[in-house]
Amino acid sequence: MSLHPKVIDLVLDRVWRLLDALDHPERKLPPVIHIAGTNGKGSTQAMIRAGLEAAGKTVHAYTSPHLARFHERIRLAGELISEPDLMAVLEECERANGGEPITYFEITTVAGILAMSRVPADYTLLEVGLGGRLDATNVVESPALSIITPISIDHTQFLGETLTAIATEKAGIIKRGVPCVVGPQPDEALDVIEATAARLGAPLLRHGQEWHVWEERGRLIFQDETGLRDLPMPHLIGQHQVHNAGAALAALRHMGYDDTALEAAMTEAFWPARMQRLKTGPLTDAAPDAELWLDGGHNPAAGEALALALDTLPERPTYMVCGMLNTKDIAGYLRPLQRHARELIAVSIPEAQATLPASETAAVARAEGFDAMEADSVPDAVAQIVAAHPQARILICGSLYLAGHILQTNG
Repeated sequence: MSLHPKVIDLVLDRVWRLLDALDHPERKLPPVIHIAGTNGKGSTQAMIRAGLEAAGKTVHAYTSPHLARFHERIRLAGELISEPDLMAVLEECERANGGEPITYFEITTVAGILAMSRVPADYTLLEVGLGGRLDATNVVESPALSIITPISIDHTQFLGETLTAIATEKAGIIKRGVPCVVGPQPDEALDVIEATAARLGAPLLRHGQEWHVWEERGRLIFQDETGLRDLPMPHLIGQHQVHNAGAALAALRHMGYDDTALEAAMTEAFWPARMQRLKTGPLTDAAPDAELWLDGGHNPAAGEALALALDTLPERPTYMVCGMLNTKDIAGYLRPLQRHARELIAVSIPEAQATLPASETAAVARAEGFDAMEADSVPDAVAQIVAAHPQARILICGSLYLAGHILQTNG
């Protein structure tokens, strides 16, 4: 953390310098599937991995941020990186870097690439950290496939204020001649993606054109040029997961995988803190008759998706425990959720430097029509809710950093 004054600084020069010093491990990776987008990257990656593994393939996966342990970011041939292996690659990267400026994300991404370059596998799944064009993962010259999940407004301080500007950064992962699966997009974003792909001669597999996906009678229907598939609904909860599933299925079909892989992508994928039901641990012990859910979404599109997911659950009095970062559009996130939640209890996120104070989250929530209060911690907030409403549905939400804290402390 001391090697660069900024947490985020979007240029690739430092990454290229370190990769060169390490003899270019990015050129030695198994075939890469590179995933960018504002929402749905992790869920889409999880479904693709489940499908590939069901087909007997070994898969590396790189994702960020982690929730409870850093090791979650690096999966080698299906298993989380071990402590000795993580220490070894971090120390090797630190030596090769020679004290030069480099950000935390950059050097840890290079460490992940180095680790994955040394373990045999059939595929490498690389999830973009932020943006795409200048993200530290965008160093593979010819991936096997690119994927762009839905794009919306987020990280405007780094990516730009408009959908066109943000889409330009995301479309930066498209490579010459490499096919790109495209999830549902606003028109402005799709225009940028199509123009970029045309310039680079990259074939597009677009939602609504080359592939379609919808729910019908409790089943997921996927259609592309190979025909129609009738599949189980995604294990991951929420209407937005239908579109994420579509992107994963389009990728698997493009790579030639059959119904075994497609069904496993729907039924075997697990992605923590995305409408995750908490069933064990101190929080659930303290609220035995309540229904506890955890979600790490944190921008307006995630708020909309979460509201749609709540629409699918049986009616039950719903209360929110919310903590957010000060870089987010809090009002935009909360607005679609107001129709579901009777009350919101705001918390500050423990050990997060950029946490929005609970008082400010509560103030924004009140302005959006919530009955909002504050609590010193999530356990205190849950205790307040169940004291008055023992059978409540409690949604802990607003940040992946808050979700990670809960997963770590709730066992």
